[in-house]
Amino acid sequence: MPDPLNQVTIYIGGVHASAQPVIVRTVLGSCISVCLWDRETGIGGMNHFLLPTGDSQGGDPARFGVHAMDRLIGVMMRLGADRHRFVAKVFGGAHVLDIAESTLGVPQRNIAFIREFLEHDRIPVVAEDVGGYQPRDVRFYTATSRVRVRRVGAARAQARLNRAEQRAEGAAPGFGSVELWE
Repeated sequence: MPDPLNQVTIYIGGVHASAQPVIVRTVLGSCISVCLWDRETGIGGMNHFLLPTGDSQGGDPARFGVHAMDRLIGVMMRLGADRHRFVAKVFGGAHVLDIAESTLGVPQRNIAFIREFLEHDRIPVVAEDVGGYQPRDVRFYTATSRVRVRRVGAARAQARLNRAEQRAEGAAPGFGSVELWE
């Protein structure tokens, strides 16, 4: 098992992949996280997205599922993974807001999006824990593909999750450098 000090926490729009053993952590409400793993190389990664699609004008495009998935797949392939060997584990999509539940709500749209995306890309889902009413604390061990999920039920923990999501939404996007060539 990886050294507990070798941990990375991701928030909305976060993507982290590694060829080295690391624990990638996040806390999810209606958001979705996908853990991808290449069985042969042991390269694994996780993302955390807020909505399936949307206008990324004012922030990091990885807040949206389509971009978060492309970014995660791209980072893993740059590390040496092969997308034909990927398996996926999917988490989140809980109905945590105090509003009426709807089939058109964010959690349901997120779940439908990720299932369709993974099916279209022929990435098998080997485990999932989606839906319900409680936030989740997710820990992905990239060396083994093991995932530990803890349901967060206390009101204090829910308030902490809401504050973290609000900070992440308001934070300036972190884009890397860009090199242009002809």
